[in-house]
Amino acid sequence: MAKPTKKRLVADKRRTARAPAKRTAPKKRTRRAAPRRGLLGWILWPFRFALRLGWALAWRGAVVVALILAVATAWNYTRIPDMATLADGRARGSVTLQDREGRTFAWRGDNFGGLITMEGVSPHLANAVIASEDKRFYRHLGISPRGIAGAMRTNLRAGRGPFSGSGGSTITQQVAKLLCLGNDYDPTSGMTEAQFEADCRAGSVWRKLKEIPYAFALEAKFSKDEILSIYLNRAYLGAGARGFAAASQRYFGKSVARLEPTEAAMLSGLLPAPSYYAPTNNLQRAQDRARTVLVLMRDQGLLNSAEFTRAMENPATLSPAARQDTGGYFADWVMSDGPDFLTGETTEDVIVRTTLDQSIQKAAERALRHVFETKVSPGSEAQAAIVVMSADGAVRAMVGGRDTRGGGQFNRAIQAVRQTGSSFKPFVYAAALDLGWRYNSTVLDSELAIDVPGSGTYSPDNYTNQFYGEVSLTEALARSLNAATVRLSENVGRDVVRNVATQFGIESDLAEGPALALGVSESTLLEMTGAYAGILNGGTSVTPYGLSSLTLRGENTPLLDHDSGLGERVITDDAARQLVYMMSRVIAEGTGTRAQLPDGRPAAGKTGTTQAARDAWFVGFTGDYVAGVWMGYDDNTPLKGVTGGGLPAEIWRETMTRVHEGTPVTPLPMIEPAATPRPDPQPQVAREPQQRQRQHREPDIAERILMDVLGGIFRRD
Repeated sequence: MAKPTKKRLVADKRRTARAPAKRTAPKKRTRRAAPRRGLLGWILWPFRFALRLGWALAWRGAVVVALILAVATAWNYTRIPDMATLADGRARGSVTLQDREGRTFAWRGDNFGGLITMEGVSPHLANAVIASEDKRFYRHLGISPRGIAGAMRTNLRAGRGPFSGSGGSTITQQVAKLLCLGNDYDPTSGMTEAQFEADCRAGSVWRKLKEIPYAFALEAKFSKDEILSIYLNRAYLGAGARGFAAASQRYFGKSVARLEPTEAAMLSGLLPAPSYYAPTNNLQRAQDRARTVLVLMRDQGLLNSAEFTRAMENPATLSPAARQDTGGYFADWVMSDGPDFLTGETTEDVIVRTTLDQSIQKAAERALRHVFETKVSPGSEAQAAIVVMSADGAVRAMVGGRDTRGGGQFNRAIQAVRQTGSSFKPFVYAAALDLGWRYNSTVLDSELAIDVPGSGTYSPDNYTNQFYGEVSLTEALARSLNAATVRLSENVGRDVVRNVATQFGIESDLAEGPALALGVSESTLLEMTGAYAGILNGGTSVTPYGLSSLTLRGENTPLLDHDSGLGERVITDDAARQLVYMMSRVIAEGTGTRAQLPDGRPAAGKTGTTQAARDAWFVGFTGDYVAGVWMGYDDNTPLKGVTGGGLPAEIWRETMTRVHEGTPVTPLPMIEPAATPRPDPQPQVAREPQQRQRQHREPDIAERILMDVLGGIFRRD
């Protein structure tokens, strides 16, 4: 029987055309079981979640911040003007004060030396600024995260807040501060310019954040050299200097292009604290700061060893003009006395020519210093002031106090209004002489009782507590006799005396009672010295002045011109000459003998001491100059053992001796009694008070017409 064959298993032939897929019902999705977390997984899960969330927020926040920063940068970019506009950012102009010979002695306001670019600047200056302020200046984009982090670390180590103290600002950020982020000072804002600038430089976090887009905008608009140029033009460097060009001239008297490394280092060293490090304030401190900058320059490869050694061995010094520390009180007075819109509040650059004589100014300052060092008790807080002027009112020197450094201080020569004491008496005698009294007329010096309504009886005593009977006017003035002077004033008339004093320039309110004659009224030293100048010049009033001419920088024609302070005649020339003679006897043999000048140089003057010795005066003159001295305490504390004939007379003598050193002797414009004819058979005698009328000249035709018109209006005969 045959074996059955096995059927061969062969796959079905595949169809050439793909059969349509058989539609099947979708499979039911089953929920995937969550992975099992171990204990470590549960611990790490919150951190992983926070990390994912933080990353999601961070990149989205970064995009938002980048967009805000880009918009803010673009907005600031459109607001920034060109470089020439940014260079001079002053809100006010400068005032350069020159003495009578045209030499600069003081600056006020903000001095700007003109636009400078990097091509016109000494490379040492650029290197010094970069070394000390921002050594990565040419490598960053306007801000330096490394610098900010370093500043925060320094602040924290010093125990301050992270944003208090050092700010880590780049030069670009400092320019942003100088530009106040594009905001200009508005005088109507209620803030001073100093307050506005302080607010612009405030180191708050918000201010720092606003600096960033502005710094980026500056970097986008200007090249690095242009940004540095803006910085060099706008930085304040002390002593009224805005910009390095002005500072170079102010301190060294040279162009910014010619600065040596040591000078560049000193100027750069001013940037952190201009007033503190200013060489005019403390030269040694400025030199020490400059050495620190030189070390930075060397360490950063900006100075070679030879240059560094030479600079360290030869520190920068001030120019002769900058070294002088004189005339600060005078400069302040001229600034306050001139037109405000051309001095204190000027927006222009102004050159003021003054009447100051620097040699006389220094003589007065040295005289005051000498007397206080040699004749005043150590530790005394007494003050003194000096004014020296010519007979026409041109002020040649002014010392407003013992501290003569700089300006801006209380000026006792013009601001201290004090009782004048017996220094007022010459005006009593001037009134009498102008009425016809003579230098040898007599007046009774005896007990005097004057009834003053509302005040009782007024009875003046002499300093010596005794009376001298009948004395000449010359003797009464020389010995400063109170009773005789009051009796003369009452005979002449208080109104007449008051009128003469006012016309001579005593503008303060004068007393109404009989004590007027003894100087109970108040005045300033400048007023009193100016009034005495009127006596020296022959009886013509003067207005003290210090400004000779005022010119805008770059122009030749003065806007103001002043060449004399002479005013109207007050007393006759003969009366003035007699009065000068009488005042010369004060120094020759009266209360002012300690004011006598060497070599027999003639001088005249008058002492003055107020009640309780709160004020002591000596005012006098030679044939060339008038000088006034006041001494006292600012709080009216009485002086101890000081009268006008004491220390004030000695200060006056020391001043005038130095002023006249090497000059020829000029005689006083006074009478010579031996050769003076006496117009009256007998001199007038003042025994009891009686009112007299002051002699007046005949009115001219214009005055007569005016008087007739006024008489018709007011129906007077």
